[in-house]
Amino acid sequence: MPPVTATLIWTLVVLVAIGLYLSWTAGRLDRLHARIDAARAALDAQLVRRASVAQELATSKVLDPAASIVLYEAAHAARQAEEEQREVAESELSQALRAVFADARQLDVVREAPGGDAAARELTEAVRRVPMARRFHNDAVGAVRRLRQHRKVRWFRLAGHAPFPMAFEMDDEPPPTLADRAA
Repeated sequence: MPPVTATLIWTLVVLVAIGLYLSWTAGRLDRLHARIDAARAALDAQLVRRASVAQELATSKVLDPAASIVLYEAAHAARQAEEEQREVAESELSQALRAVFADARQLDVVREAPGGDAAARELTEAVRRVPMARRFHNDAVGAVRRLRQHRKVRWFRLAGHAPFPMAFEMDDEPPPTLADRAA
């Protein structure tokens, strides 16, 4: 009986080791999903902040009427967009910001208005933070996708019922006049 007992013990040790490894992998996957949730919340906050600053600037009567309308409509659409249309609406806001602030004189007009220096600084910060927040989110999504592609994760269904993460793809290039001032 000793050979059978030794075989059973080694089999049990191997099964426990595999179970611990799978448990550790599932915990890692759970932590990565939590990281995605945190990064998405930060991205949403930065997108809302950028749209709010743009909308506030558009209604301040500092910009010319045409620029105000373009900026206000794009910012309003970005704030009101449904989740499926959010990437498109945010890209359109980026395009509107580039169109409005394509000329450095437009930013100078904003700076010359009362409180305009603070508004320009806030817009510059908001425009600068969106690409960083999106990059953090997409990096977290990439890490989860790479882990979920492993056979052990698929075979043992370690991801549970968590939806497959999707990257947030949008045009987030800042206007050159704001990018120069942010650097």
